[in-house]
Amino acid sequence: MKALVFRKSLEFRTDYPVPEPGRDEALVRVKLAGICNTDLEITKGYMKFEGVPGHEFVGRVERSEGKDLEGKRVTGEINIGCGECPFCRNNLPTHCPNRSVLGIARRDGAFAEYVAIPVKNLHIIPDSVSDEEAVFIEPLAAAFEILEQVKIKNSDRVCVLGDGKLGLLVGQVLSLTDCDLVVAGRHVEKLSILEKMGIKTEIVPAKAGARPSRGAFDIAVDCTGSSYGIQTALEITKPRGTIILKTTVAQNVAFDLNSVVINEITIIGSRCGPFHRALEAIEKKSVELRPMISRSFNIEDGVEAFEYASQKGVLKVLLKID
Repeated sequence: MKALVFRKSLEFRTDYPVPEPGRDEALVRVKLAGICNTDLEITKGYMKFEGVPGHEFVGRVERSEGKDLEGKRVTGEINIGCGECPFCRNNLPTHCPNRSVLGIARRDGAFAEYVAIPVKNLHIIPDSVSDEEAVFIEPLAAAFEILEQVKIKNSDRVCVLGDGKLGLLVGQVLSLTDCDLVVAGRHVEKLSILEKMGIKTEIVPAKAGARPSRGAFDIAVDCTGSSYGIQTALEITKPRGTIILKTTVAQNVAFDLNSVVINEITIIGSRCGPFHRALEAIEKKSVELRPMISRSFNIEDGVEAFEYASQKGVLKVLLKID
């Protein structure tokens, strides 16, 4: 089958083996997939992953033990737990120590004609949601995870750091809380997507020391996709404030732990989230997704697509597979 494969470098192949679904798994023919920052970090060594990357996708079930799923348009949650450990038994497969993660850890992902995934991980996509919108369900769910972890009040001053793909999604989700929100970034054209939705933004110049107002925010969310995001978040958060970390990068990150202790800052890691909330938001048109698509490529041009997605100012890049 056609696939993008990463082993020291990224290459397009036409002879990659079709995955054989395991017990209680489905074989999904992928239609459309999205390149996210995690995929770009994988090509820099993140998670030491080798194989087929990709975890944001929409496709149709071609084969499944549950015949009622065959032919259905689906997307899927990316963490596959062992089903036996204490985390899995307590409905926390995202923290299973033995888990595989679609296109990220120990399991081939969706930048291929076919992907194998447990039936329980699949979500049927309603007809009212387009393929282009469905590709955003996984990262949009990750944005909604913040609201599962933190109670945000109307009176809270909140800053989202970063105007990339995830930053724009997080900004839209947090705007639904009616908090005092600002999204800070470096690209006027990207921030304009939020401005048109009535969400406040702030341009942060690309120079040393540039940041939003120091110590001004109750909550800061790091979506910068860079190693400096956590330090900036520490500098703009009030004493006894909260920092939510969304950034994952290949390199190790250093920051000032003294300021965490002195200012009694709460730091919360945040990643995967509730797919049902993301689907509901898309169906209700609570979020705007199409303006975030920069360009689409055929999978045959996947290496070029990755190069394009790595350029500054680029948002979501899609791979057309079927």
